[in-house]
Amino acid sequence: MITRLGHIAIRAKDIEVTAGFYRDALGMPEAFRMHNLPGGKLGSIHIFVAPSQFIEIFPDGTDPWVPGPQSIGWNHLCFEVDKAAETLETLRNRGVPIDTELKTGFSGGLQFWTHDPDGNPIEFMELPPDCLQTKANNRFFPKEFF
Repeated sequence: MITRLGHIAIRAKDIEVTAGFYRDALGMPEAFRMHNLPGGKLGSIHIFVAPSQFIEIFPDGTDPWVPGPQSIGWNHLCFEVDKAAETLETLRNRGVPIDTELKTGFSGGLQFWTHDPDGNPIEFMELPPDCLQTKANNRFFPKEFF
């Protein structure tokens, strides 16, 4: 039985730059590194998001992937935040590029967007009590969980 989303894996052009973005600009701690490639070379860096949830970053990406509204496959990464307006200002003050300002999405969540050094789109979303995600959370899990 599936219990949660474990990790998102991305390949980076420069693994240290991309890990630094998630670690330093977004404020998520580095959990561990795996030196599992031939010769003990760095194979991945894991960034801690929440209990049992990670971003796994692989090195040596060479072919850019261009996401678009009609692209098949992975589209974007979304982080849930408790205060979207404060998060937006914190990231702006850290020099993170802001792609869209704070707005209410179709589901009723408050959201804004940025991207990582490799161009991967990142959404930040606050879930107000009346948004569709909160209503679904309340149907599937006890309120103490959130």
